[in-house]
Amino acid sequence: MTTSKPGKAGRRPGERGDLLDPRCPVRQLLDRIGTKWTSMAVKVLAEEAPHELRFAELRRRIPGISQKMLSVTLQSLVRDGLAARRVEPTVPPAVHYRLTELGLSLEEPLAALRTWAETNMPEIDRHNQVADESFSV
Repeated sequence: MTTSKPGKAGRRPGERGDLLDPRCPVRQLLDRIGTKWTSMAVKVLAEEAPHELRFAELRRRIPGISQKMLSVTLQSLVRDGLAARRVEPTVPPAVHYRLTELGLSLEEPLAALRTWAETNMPEIDRHNQVADESFSV
């Protein structure tokens, strides 16, 4: 349950369910994984689980992501314990990534969000088209 006012009576600051409080666990998670690049990286890594993917292969499978953005995204996933990184001491080093058990557990809710989007984006697009047409009159 989410409250609509931070610090609602009877709740401690940061208590579960207070999405408007910066200390809320849901808000903290959304701050970390709420980007399109993170959800795409998790999806691609989940498709390969339990196997690893090299950095270059991840980049090929995520259309439009820059090398820098993929690097930042993977660093965040590793830092949060959602992905593991392995470096082979070759020249140049071969860097491999895989989802941890924690990261794999994130794939199910992200898949549900993708399903919701696939079902509802046509309606959202229709609303946007109506709004755009009403502004151009």
